[in-house]
Amino acid sequence: MKMNRISFVCLCVLVTVSGVGSVRPQAPSYGERGSDLGIHVFRQVVHAKPLENVVLSPHGVASILGMLLPGADGDTRKQLLQALRYKKNGPYKMLKKLHKSLTARSNQDVVQIANALFTQKGFPIEKSFVETNKANFQCESRSLDFSHSQAAADEINTWVNNKTKGHIHTLVKADMLDPALTRLVALNAIYFKGLWKSRFQPENTKMRAFHGGDGKVYMVPMMSQLSLFNMGMASTPQGLKYRVIELPYHGNTISMLMAVPYEESTPLSRVIPHISTATVHSWTKLLHGSRVRLLIPKFTADAEVDLKAPLSALGITDMFREDKADFRHISAEPLHVTKALQKAKIIVNEDGTKAAAVTTALLMARSSPVWISVDRPFLFLIRHNPTGTILFMGQINKP
Repeated sequence: MKMNRISFVCLCVLVTVSGVGSVRPQAPSYGERGSDLGIHVFRQVVHAKPLENVVLSPHGVASILGMLLPGADGDTRKQLLQALRYKKNGPYKMLKKLHKSLTARSNQDVVQIANALFTQKGFPIEKSFVETNKANFQCESRSLDFSHSQAAADEINTWVNNKTKGHIHTLVKADMLDPALTRLVALNAIYFKGLWKSRFQPENTKMRAFHGGDGKVYMVPMMSQLSLFNMGMASTPQGLKYRVIELPYHGNTISMLMAVPYEESTPLSRVIPHISTATVHSWTKLLHGSRVRLLIPKFTADAEVDLKAPLSALGITDMFREDKADFRHISAEPLHVTKALQKAKIIVNEDGTKAAAVTTALLMARSSPVWISVDRPFLFLIRHNPTGTILFMGQINKP
């Protein structure tokens, strides 16, 4: 029997070229620190695109900056550390531990994180920079001839395609690679495939109405199941209520969290500015098991995000400036960042496990359950629960 699947893929790239001419009692984990920066980027992107589908990997944003960090010095390094809230004296031990935890087989659901440095052939890159990234992020290194920009772009995109299991075919275009000045392309790819702990049976998927962010009503395939779900009601500091639903994956370490405004008249854009890892952490105290008939849409969404403006707005400015960037620990040759991009894709459908289907059957009863239908714009987050890391998040205005 062919199984459907839920999978997420993300890729983040930074092209670096020559520079010539709510409160939580415990301290946030390193996964949460980096994720918060990514969430701030997400907020800025959706503020500019309130009616579009947006998908982003907060952890991917933090990862690519973490790869550049050992190469930075001076104000460039200070800005990265302040934005990421990392300790000054090298966060690499904690980042190495985080990487190991996120990709551990004990998760059962597949999380694969790949990192690479593509450098100009003959470019005098500092050995310590390469070794630090290899030790902490299992980062591979390759040399390319960027003077042949199309061939270099093709090789980079082959890596992209392979590491994202074919979900993202291309990211770098030849015209992004200056044949004379490109020195380094840093890449981070995250692939996630999770099986629902409680499967949605394909035969229960029906076409139903979804009220899009643009005010139009769309008929979309809505998955449905009667089961126990952790649910709760939260509110923003302004008192706007929204419902939170947790859908765990079968390994129990990763969950999808969905947030939907409680009042139909409340736009999703009023809820998103309130979201942080501290907010998400607070949800865990609000959630309780409820037996409901849950309806959520099947959806596929992808997005490409230019990270330069959001990161600059968050205080990471010097690395993009030819006259300010300080990457002396990458090379003695002056360098600055010209492009920071992320491309992400999400596919959500009925996939689950055979064992979970039995649980669903056991929960069937004669009494009429409450129906919870996610039939209007919603926010989703994919969270690695042990570390609080937000692997992916997005707003869906139209499935």
